[in-house]
This record gives sequence, C-alpha cells and structure tokens, in this order.
Amino acid sequence: MPKVRHLSAVPLDARLHKAFGISGGAQDAVRNAIVRVELDDGTVGHGEAAPFPAFNGETREATMVALEAARPVVEGRRVEEWETVARDLDRTLGTQGTGAARCAIEMALLDALARHREISLHALFGAAERHLATDVTITTGTVAEAEDEARAWSARGFSRLKVKIGAATLGEDEERVRAIHRAAPRAELILDGNGALAAGDAIALARTLAAAGIVPILFEQPVPRGDLRELSEVTRACGLRVAADESCASADDARRIAEVGAAHVVNVKPMKAGFAEAQAIVSIAKRAGLGLMIGGMVEGKMAMSASACFAAGLGGFDFVDLDTPLFFADDPFEGGYAQEGERIDLAPIRAGHGVRPR
Repeated sequence: MPKVRHLSAVPLDARLHKAFGISGGAQDAVRNAIVRVELDDGTVGHGEAAPFPAFNGETREATMVALEAARPVVEGRRVEEWETVARDLDRTLGTQGTGAARCAIEMALLDALARHREISLHALFGAAERHLATDVTITTGTVAEAEDEARAWSARGFSRLKVKIGAATLGEDEERVRAIHRAAPRAELILDGNGALAAGDAIALARTLAAAGIVPILFEQPVPRGDLRELSEVTRACGLRVAADESCASADDARRIAEVGAAHVVNVKPMKAGFAEAQAIVSIAKRAGLGLMIGGMVEGKMAMSASACFAAGLGGFDFVDLDTPLFFADDPFEGGYAQEGERIDLAPIRAGHGVRPR
C-alpha cells in the first residue's frame, strides 16, 4: 500500500450569493483551504477545510498553521492507516480549534485511498444508499427575506426548510417562522438556534408555534453547548424532536448525550472533528437509538461530496443538511454528486469523493 509522499495546503476564497448568517454571526464570503496529499505511486487526494468562526471560533489563519504542523505526522504514513493518523493528529494538534484542519487531512487521505483502489468514497464507506434528500437553509435576516426565500426554495423542489433563529428577538423569530410557513405551507421545517436560546424561551417558542398549527420536525441545538441539563429540559418539554449539534463534537459528547437522554438526534458534521471521530459518533448513536443528521459548515462541493459519501455509505441518516454549495456564487470545484432540487445522487462519483479543484 502506498505512503504519503507530500502534504500541502493553499487558501480557498470564493463569493457567496448572500452572507450565511447564524445566531453567532454571519460569514459573507468563503475563507476555506484546500489540502493536497500525493502518494508515492502518484495518486493524489484532496480535502477541504471549512473553518466557521461564527460556529466554533475556528479561523482559516489557525487552520493553515495546523495544516503545516500536521505535515510531519502525515508524510511517510501508509494511506490505509488514515484512522491511526487521525488519532495521532488529535495528540499532535489537539482537539480544540483544529477540527477543520483534521477533517481536511482525513478527507484527502480517504480520497487518495479510494482513488488508489479505484472505487468511490461512497463504496469505501459501504454504499448502503445511493440517494440523499437535503434540506436547504433560510439564514438569519428579515421576515420579508425569509418569506421570499421560502417561496423560492420551495419552487426549486425543496420540501424541507431549515430556519436559523436566535439572532433576533423571540417575537421576530416567531414571525419569520410564520412567514415561512405561509410561503411554503407544505414544507417540513427545522428550527436551528445554534445555541442562542435559553431553555424556557426555546420551549415557549415551540409551544407558541404549535398553538398556531406549526410543528417543526426538528429543533436543532436550541440552547448553548455547555450544559446538557438545559438541552435535556428542552428535549423533555418542548414537544419536538431535538438535535444536538454544537453539543456533539466528539464520541465522548455523543456518549454523554445518550446516557442522559439530552437529545433525540445528533448532528454528525465531519468538519467538527474529522471522519474517524464522525464514524465513532455514528456507531454510538446507532447503538443508543439516537437519530442521525449529517451537516456541515460553509462548505463547497468537495467537503459536501465527501460528507454525502459518508452518510449514504453508512446509511441511516434521517436528516440531511448538505446545502451550502448552493450558496456559492463562484464554484471552485468540478465533479462530485449530481443534484436536482433536493435530491443528491452519488452515482456519478467513480473514484474518491469525485471532486477536484478547478
């Protein structure tokens, strides 16, 4: 099996159609990085790092430093040992503030491994399913913007709309959700607080919407990540399925969530901690009977294709949130899955995650 001859990384900049806003802030442009690994047989694999400061404080500057520091850990290693390399990176780089860097390196190694074997990453992870159906996000903004976006996305074939809340008052968020429901009454709604609400406010919002006949299918990370007691309170009292996102960044987090019944679903984002850790989270969640969601940061087609291969390969994901390439005004990539409306088809991917930088 070939070894890694060289690892390198370059910045990736791209425009967005509009700022991607969550309760913690907005990102007005793509500030990612591309990792390239070359094996000693000439095989090349790529990975995308997508740090999102508004989500967890990670920046591209710190990511580039971490990627350079990772070179001695990765170079000279056999590519099939990617999971061992992932553990070594945890020890070398630490697990705080380096998730995007570690994810991109693992993505590049997996891409190279699958290309060396002349199979898709989807097949490497098991090829349990061939298709996924993603939601699409209505980011923070005004009531009018939310209504217009809901109508437009619904017309493009999206049956699930994910609504970012928590950046405005509770009353304004309620009005945004009502407007979205008016504009797309058949759409299933997901609320995503990104940790911005108090437990009492989250419960009150869910009950107010229910009284108006609006019952979202999921309430994602309504309260801050730090205390599972608040998350458990919302899970017990709000009447909706609740997902842990910021509260679930590692296998240990998933284990604690399962032990205390803090959520019904865990959002497995490889960009939070890499694919090895994401795989461990999935195993724990399946054993504990927790539902699965696949998501990402502000990621392009490369990272999204890798995550789609991961989720469809393993199978069993009830919620799919792989929409951010739709927000790119400039597409810096070619290849990957095919998409029509909400439907993601993995069939076009023949080798690796199928994506190359343009």
